[in-house]
Amino acid sequence: MSNEMNTVTQDTFGGPEVLRIARTARPEPGPTEVLVRVRAAGVNPVDTKTSQGQGLAWLYGEPPYTLGWDVSGTVEAVGFGVTTLAVGDEVLGMPLFPRLAGGFAEYVAAPSRHFVRKPAGLGHPQAAGLPLAGLTAWQILVDTARVQPGQRVLVHAAAGGVGHLAVQIAKARGAYVIGTARADKHAFLRGLGADEVVDYTAGPFERQVEPVDLVVDNIGDPEHQRRSLEVLGAGGLLVAVPGGADAEVVAAAEATGRRATGFLVEPDRAGLLGLTELVERGELRVELAAVLPFAEVATAFELVGAGRVRGKVVLDLG
Repeated sequence: MSNEMNTVTQDTFGGPEVLRIARTARPEPGPTEVLVRVRAAGVNPVDTKTSQGQGLAWLYGEPPYTLGWDVSGTVEAVGFGVTTLAVGDEVLGMPLFPRLAGGFAEYVAAPSRHFVRKPAGLGHPQAAGLPLAGLTAWQILVDTARVQPGQRVLVHAAAGGVGHLAVQIAKARGAYVIGTARADKHAFLRGLGADEVVDYTAGPFERQVEPVDLVVDNIGDPEHQRRSLEVLGAGGLLVAVPGGADAEVVAAAEATGRRATGFLVEPDRAGLLGLTELVERGELRVELAAVLPFAEVATAFELVGAGRVRGKVVLDLG
């Protein structure tokens, strides 16, 4: 095994053009860590925004650094104390988030419990598209909202990375699921189990939706959050994913007996096991908008940054 590896880095903030492939030292696993040979890596909006100096850039300071958290690959080495994984295991995970994990690289070293074994029937590209978006949806629906059978769930941007997984997880929990999307994505969403699909370009969504118990807002706009409150029933919950919940929206919700909160996903072995169980039961699938070679990382960032992809964009590292 070489002591060096290829990685994606950037020397300054900017668009996809600032990304470059570089050679760097291969990491070594410390105690309780595993070294994973990355076979595929998912690209998420948090990557594109942070690369531009937004997103989580405030946490890391100035480049250079390597982004990426969605990982699928093979365990190459284990550190002292690891008992849940072994060399040769095929795994998926979202290591270290929101700390830098360096997932856009040939190797990643991270805590073993940030990974789980990959379902045998799931290819590495699909597996790499699951962890960050899947855990976001899981932690909102299962841990935060504790969605119960018969509850009504509205998912905004329902055909996107988080959205299309949230639709399926909510359905698996017995919810009545409504998704917002452009008309050309409605058939796709119905195929995932959505009970209603709303074309937000045909008129205000708040005039097309009956009261719901939970809104999963993947838009990141305070005005959109305020409009979402209009469809939130008594005691309901609004979870604002990108950028957090606007303070005025939080106050307006509380004043009317409802709740609004921001959200940030975190590593979660139990959540990953829940997701892979749904995959193995055939109740959850990852839609891939594009699978691109590692060298085409700039193109992958362009696709994700445009905000119109159906499902996930993944880099294939072979």
